Formats: sequence, structure tokens, C-alpha cells
Amino acid sequence: MPRALLIVLDSVGIGGAEDAAAYGDAGADTVGHIAEACAAGRGDQAGLRQGPIHLPNMTALGLGLTVEASTGRLPPDLAPQGALKGAWGYGVETSKGKDTPSGHWEIAGVPVTFDWGYFPNTIPTFPEELTAALIERGDLAGLLGNKHASGTVVIDEFGAEHVRSGKPIVYTSVDSVLQIAAHEETFGLQRLYDLCQIGRELCDAYKIGRVIARPFVGSPESGFKRTGNRKDFATPPPADTILDTLDMAGRSVVTVGKIGDIFAHRSTGREVKPNGNEACLSAAIEALKDLPDGGFVFANLVDFDSEFGHRRDIPGYAAALEAFDRRVPEIEAALRDGDLVIITADHGNDPSWQGSDHTREHVPILSFGQGVTQRPIGRRKSFADIGASVLTHLRVPNKGKGTSWL
Repeated sequence: MPRALLIVLDSVGIGGAEDAAAYGDAGADTVGHIAEACAAGRGDQAGLRQGPIHLPNMTALGLGLTVEASTGRLPPDLAPQGALKGAWGYGVETSKGKDTPSGHWEIAGVPVTFDWGYFPNTIPTFPEELTAALIERGDLAGLLGNKHASGTVVIDEFGAEHVRSGKPIVYTSVDSVLQIAAHEETFGLQRLYDLCQIGRELCDAYKIGRVIARPFVGSPESGFKRTGNRKDFATPPPADTILDTLDMAGRSVVTVGKIGDIFAHRSTGREVKPNGNEACLSAAIEALKDLPDGGFVFANLVDFDSEFGHRRDIPGYAAALEAFDRRVPEIEAALRDGDLVIITADHGNDPSWQGSDHTREHVPILSFGQGVTQRPIGRRKSFADIGASVLTHLRVPNKGKGTSWL
């Protein structure tokens, strides 16, 4: 039986969302604006990268054409050179929100039709009864932060006081999320996870999608740096995803990166959670080597979002795209006859945009493998078409939303 690999390039949006204005994101275009910035010299960074964006492998898969189809303009240096390979198109998000769970769940066949809960952009931002319960149940001396903030900025602001007082840093963003940052050594990693589990239980009443543990290390003298031990405590999807469908069909599933956390570890098979894009991609490719016929690998590459999008780092984001592009031939070499690869995203995070939050955008759909006919698949009315196509390829009936293009 055939096998499938689905790779989510976290936040690699391609603009054009018809409802972007409702989210304050009209005109946002992650890939397009990065390409334009690189062409104008704003993507240069000594020792990292220089010049126009260079993505020959993804361009050959149709990346530039997906941006053109989405936004009406072809970004500089993304025109295909020579024959295209594979099937390409773009996905339209129907879920409410522009966050990780909404995007991934819709990809997996369960669009979010309900309203997430959000914390107001006030100081303090969290309800008093929530913080009081977190302090009591977590046996804490108090909390720091209690506002909307960038994760790296809030650690710089409160890290020293946290180390002195032992009070964790609690903050949020425009997403449906409560984040808790604490020092791995002085506070303790397991204690942070336990505290986030308490937070998860408390946040259910507010319809908050995720509680995220944000561990860091360092000192006031040397500075603080987040580690790879992030852990998301997500509410489970409200209906069966393609992961549940494959599990019930007895298929082998491997989930890489934060996929396990996003789906609340339900039907997520063998979970592999390395740190960083390169390690996660290597793990996904390695998983293919022993994946049985009919199996499925589902991977998330989070660095695009967490390291570069939120930090509004155009050179870093461009370099990360180029690093992934260089490994596309490695993915191709790992495929067997009949294997299908789909590369997509879950939302945007335009590093040229104001603020530090996600952006509401369409996402690219690049599909390839031996036997995949070169053709445009056009505008897909829902991200759920991705999951539906995975199931069609794996010869498993689709019980969720979405229309397969296969």
C-alpha cells in the first residue's frame, strides 16, 4: 500500500486571505514579502545569507505560482525555471482564528467552527480568579508578567526577577493561549510542566486553546535563552481527525515535532520530538525508512514561526526557508514507489508585518512523489482538503471534512 508524508512549515503563509482585514492582516504575505525584502537587500545578514531569495527546489514544485495564485502577483526570484514537478495549489482557512491548533486541526479534517476564548490586551490581562487559583494550586509566591507580550521580550524583562523570586512569568498574545515561562534549573522543568497542566485545567472554562510551557536557561549576567523543551498542553480536537481515522484503520503513524502536543496526544502514534527544524526534518526522513506500507508521517517544523516570524527576523526566516529548500532532494531520495509528500503551512507570520503575532493568510500546497501528475490543483476551499487527500492516497475512507484533489 502507498505511504504519505505531510510536512507543515509552521507559519509559511502566502498572503491573500479574503478575510484578513477582520484580523488586522490585510496585505500580509509571509513568503512574498520575504522574497521582496531579499531582492531589496533587506534580507542580508553577515555570516548568514546574502542577496535574492534562493529556493530552486520549492520553486520547481510551484511555490512562486502558489503565491501568484493567492495574491495576484509573482514575488521576485520565485518564478519557476524549467519544468514544474508535482501538483501545486493553495489552501483557504475556514476555521476561526489564525493559530496553530485551528490550522492543524483543519488540515486534519476538523475545521474550528466555534469561537476560541482570548485574554484582553490589558494589564493585568488574566482574570483574578484564574491567577489566584494558579498561585494556590501551584504553591507559588506569585506571578510575573500578566500581560500580552513577546516571549523573548518578556523573558528579558522579567527573567532576573523570576530567578530571584521564583515567581513564574505568565503572559499571552492575540492567540487563544496562556504561556508560562520559567527557568529550567532554578524553577525546575518538571515543576513547570506540572504548573502548565494545572493551567490547562483552569483554562478549559475560558475556551483557551493551549497552555504552553516556555522553559529557559541563563543568568541576569549572561542573558536568558529559551530551550527546546517547550511543551504545549492543548485542548483535544472536538471530532475525529485523520489521525483518529488512521488509528482506527490500524495504520502506522509517526508524528514529529509538536504534532503530538497540538492533537493532545490522541491517535498520534509514535511521537518523535527533536529540537529545531533540521532535527525534525531529519527525524521525519528517518521515519520513512522503516515506515510500513500504508503508514503516515506527520511533521511540524516550528522554527519558521517561533524563531523568525514572531521575532520579525527577515534574514533569519529567509535563511530557514533556504535551508529547508536545500533538503528537498533528500526528501525525494527517501521516497519509495507510490509515496506521497505534501508540504503546506498552518497560518502566516509575516516578518515584515507590525506586531509579533500570526497573520491570517492562505497556505501553499506542494504535492509530489513518483506518479504524482504535474498540474495545478487550484484554490482549495478548506485546509481540510489536505487531510482528505492524504486519506485518499492511503486508501482509507474519509470520515471528516474536505475534498480530495486526487
